[in-house]
Amino acid sequence: MGHGRKALRTSAVGAVSATLIAAAGLGLAPAAQASGSTNSVRFVDISGDGGTILKANVVTPAGADGTSAYPLIVLPTSWGLPQVEYLAQAQKLADSGYVVVGYNVRGFWQSGGEIDVAGPHDTADVSRVIDWALAHTPADPRKIGVAGVSYGAGISLLAAAHDKRIKAVAALSGWADLTESIYSGRTEHVQAAALLDGVGNIVGRPSAETQQVFKDFFSADPANEQNLIAWGKKRSPETYVDELNKNGAAVFMANAWGDTVFSPNQYAKFYGELTGPKRLELRPGDHATPEITGLLGLPNDVWTDTGRWFDHYLAGKDNGVDREQPVRLKSRSTDGYEGYPDWKSVGATTRRIPLGGTTRIHTNVDSGADGGVIFLSSILDQLARIPPMASIPLLPRYWAAVWQSERYASAQHIRGTARLHTTVTATKESGTLIAYLYDVGPFGLGKLVSNAPYTFHGRTPGEPFGVDLDLFSTAYDVPAGHRLALVVDTVDPLYIEHNPSGAQLTFSSPEHDPSYVSVPLREQ
Repeated sequence: MGHGRKALRTSAVGAVSATLIAAAGLGLAPAAQASGSTNSVRFVDISGDGGTILKANVVTPAGADGTSAYPLIVLPTSWGLPQVEYLAQAQKLADSGYVVVGYNVRGFWQSGGEIDVAGPHDTADVSRVIDWALAHTPADPRKIGVAGVSYGAGISLLAAAHDKRIKAVAALSGWADLTESIYSGRTEHVQAAALLDGVGNIVGRPSAETQQVFKDFFSADPANEQNLIAWGKKRSPETYVDELNKNGAAVFMANAWGDTVFSPNQYAKFYGELTGPKRLELRPGDHATPEITGLLGLPNDVWTDTGRWFDHYLAGKDNGVDREQPVRLKSRSTDGYEGYPDWKSVGATTRRIPLGGTTRIHTNVDSGADGGVIFLSSILDQLARIPPMASIPLLPRYWAAVWQSERYASAQHIRGTARLHTTVTATKESGTLIAYLYDVGPFGLGKLVSNAPYTFHGRTPGEPFGVDLDLFSTAYDVPAGHRLALVVDTVDPLYIEHNPSGAQLTFSSPEHDPSYVSVPLREQ
């Protein structure tokens, strides 16, 4: 099993790192656009926390002569991308009357220091950039916002919790709970971690602590679990939600249903904990793919709504964004958006699919049911509505447990978080299972609706225990005449599995505690 993990990590790094580095090269395109603008663009060095030099660019509105003050927006870069990442959007924001400072986070490209993974130095860097901007640009100290994609999104939320000068945030494809993002269900998300580790080593300088964290993560040793959880908690905005609420910043969050780095579940939970002005948008796609076209200066819904958010909560424009439904979703199956007053209203009703009988499966072999490949699968779903598929009748029952609903007479509009409740009996004290929810057509072809992993340790062999597992939140429409299928197996390339050789898992549905999967549905 260890040799397989090493090979998987190596292949994942090679594939996804090349993709992201290519994207970083494309990020240079907006710089060319900047040269034709009447806005002022300059490249500067800013002294960050502890004197670390941060490479930055500053865009000021055309005609700014120091007699007027403008709202300030600070943009920390994404993981592994250069400082020109946001220049196209910075130009548009400057055209709308903002001073914009984009900077390369510490440890990457030309900025100094080492990768802190959104630690205290990264959070403090945002405040130092704000200090610099107030001293060297016509920025208004009463109107300060922070925004970013991915890594920049997480840093933005953390900064808003630690610096009360920040009045508005746009966190795009970010995280609220870092541990839950890459270690949900006590299971290592190996492809996501391999992406971060690989890119960090190619275009950055990981600190000794960061290197050790990745080493411990890939070792999949339960002895390292508590240290990794503590490390992640320190870097999770959810840890500081009380401070963020006290500071009162207006928080706009956007993510993709198929984000394989930062799942939508943890964003939705965090959204419910915020008490100030807030907005949550979820769309089809994978990590940061809904924002990509905007980074290249093309029309983009996410960046348009980001601009509207800042226009209202920083510039004071009455554009109606505060009167719209604050939860805005786009289904993976249809065009157009749906609005809801809160996250709880998204899946207003639920339908339970009973998981009757007793089923035993063997472990250590991939049944053919998988969550796909990081980036590639969810991008294909985003662009062509082709999610990962499996032939449900052909899945080997030796390695996969399968339950199916009846055929539905009308379309089922799944919205929110499906939940699995079952009883498991294992032959070993540790193990991993992955649950998949499929939309099954007339010929048995299943299209993946959602999935999630679950790992257990320290169980008594032969003794039943309950499992409650939230699948990744989604919005998907099951056509009339189709049915839903729940599939459970033990191996998926997205995750590290903890099944000892020869282990078996038995799923049962006791009379006093029946097993089921609960599916959230939109009101018809």
